[in-house]
Amino acid sequence: MTSPSIQVSLGDVAATLALVAVAVAVSFWRRADLEEDIGIAVVRSFIQLTAIGYVINFIFDQDSLWFVVALIAVMVVFGALQARARAKQVPGALGPLLLALALAAAATLGLVVALGVFKPEPRYLVPVGGMVVGNSMTAAAVALNRLGDEVTRHAREIEATLALGANSTLAAAPIVRRSLRSGMITLVDSTKTTGLVFFPGTMVGMLLAGADPTDAVRLQLILLYTLLGSVALAGLIAITLAYRNFFTPAHQLREQPEP
Repeated sequence: MTSPSIQVSLGDVAATLALVAVAVAVSFWRRADLEEDIGIAVVRSFIQLTAIGYVINFIFDQDSLWFVVALIAVMVVFGALQARARAKQVPGALGPLLLALALAAAATLGLVVALGVFKPEPRYLVPVGGMVVGNSMTAAAVALNRLGDEVTRHAREIEATLALGANSTLAAAPIVRRSLRSGMITLVDSTKTTGLVFFPGTMVGMLLAGADPTDAVRLQLILLYTLLGSVALAGLIAITLAYRNFFTPAHQLREQPEP
């Protein structure tokens, strides 16, 4: 079955702004105070996606893996900075986030290439790499945000556990467990309901492009399983490295700022 290419004009994009107007109207009507944020999001998304479209087109033309590595490295840096903004209560969060996103991207992309799932070509690695880094960023940010909240909320319990002779690893274990679960649960739940409650973006895109539904489903399954692995790795690495920053080398809880 041949897959016709989709031609999308700027007029088509502009037409969908009617739905953005609905979002603005709802926010204004219910006084959610999101009008400015929606406007900024629309403008930024247009500029950013237009720019990255030209960048990806250049990388495809060059057909060099070095440009792919450079692009993913930029994604990792910006993703870590964005995630750190959501994990303000975690001291020294940037380092763990950078390492978590980099290792998650390298491990998952390296594995799918080694297994022959995707060819080591920019056309495959760029979109998959973007999905991996993006989902890993979200999971790590949520996990560290929960970690900061939990440590602040349960500081006295942690100190009591330490006073009874436990080390920092044992005292923080329940919090680390809950934080990791928070980071992973969104993707796990969406994976459970895929095909029943919603169709993921990759599958929808392939169907709109005229691909065989079976091929669309198989590709979506590959990406879902890849993302599950990357999210688990990113969350685990970020949490394992970040929780130590709450403790001194002597396994004492550092003074927490007032909530």
